[in-house]
Amino acid sequence: MNKENLIKIGICNELFQGWPIEKVFEEAAELGYDGVEIAPFTLADSVTEISPKRREAIRRAAEANGIEIVGLHWLLVKPEGLYINHPDELIRIRTQEYLEALVHFCADLGGKILVHGSPHQRTIQEGWNPKTSWEFAKETFKVALKAARKREVFYCIEPLAPALTNFINTVDEAILLIKEVRHPNFKMVFDCRSASASEKSLTEALLKAIESGYLRHVHVNDANGMGPGFGETNFLPILKTLIKNGYQGYISVEVFNFEPDPQTIASRSIGYLKGLIESLTSNP
Repeated sequence: MNKENLIKIGICNELFQGWPIEKVFEEAAELGYDGVEIAPFTLADSVTEISPKRREAIRRAAEANGIEIVGLHWLLVKPEGLYINHPDELIRIRTQEYLEALVHFCADLGGKILVHGSPHQRTIQEGWNPKTSWEFAKETFKVALKAARKREVFYCIEPLAPALTNFINTVDEAILLIKEVRHPNFKMVFDCRSASASEKSLTEALLKAIESGYLRHVHVNDANGMGPGFGETNFLPILKTLIKNGYQGYISVEVFNFEPDPQTIASRSIGYLKGLIESLTSNP
């Protein structure tokens, strides 16, 4: 295996609760990360509040530390009241407008992907028609994708565990949605924690995502919500599958349990991942 084609390792910034984004870039660089994935709500209640000058400053701070801004995730936590497939057209339009704003914000920072997780803003509520909700989601994504194409970024749906949402839980469902939307900038994220709950086999589901041609990004997290190496999830076959199939995107450390502290989580996670990658690539 060619070491020059190694996957890159990123980390999500919300782990560093309350840290200025500049400090996150510095810490990530010091620990050996290639990139940082940003949750917009950690910077402002709405990205429309972030001025062009501030966007440029964030971009330059990342560049100064040799850090790539991978993109955005947790897209719809703030502002309140957004929903991609809500029956109320005004709510959908407001959501679509904000997604357009997120696309522009991502591109302004130099990011390349937007990860659409946000389970609470996509769950089909009791009494809603599932087929109609599906079509409403497609309508919303198509609006975001027009902007994504103009700004040359990828908008990626993330299958999430059934405990989090009832809309797009598996790789198969994500593939179906992407095929129906039919847009070159619409791709998929593979989240290891959610796949542990949704799929029969992590590696088989990952391979299906790769072979579909739609995989653009991977979240590496243990089934317990902690970082890779902090639980029982075996990441060796996951990384082996990625490397063997020539994956060249990012794997981003995303955690939901912030104990004991961000430095410990970030340093142990990247040490674990790099150790596995080295073991897989040490022999040509």
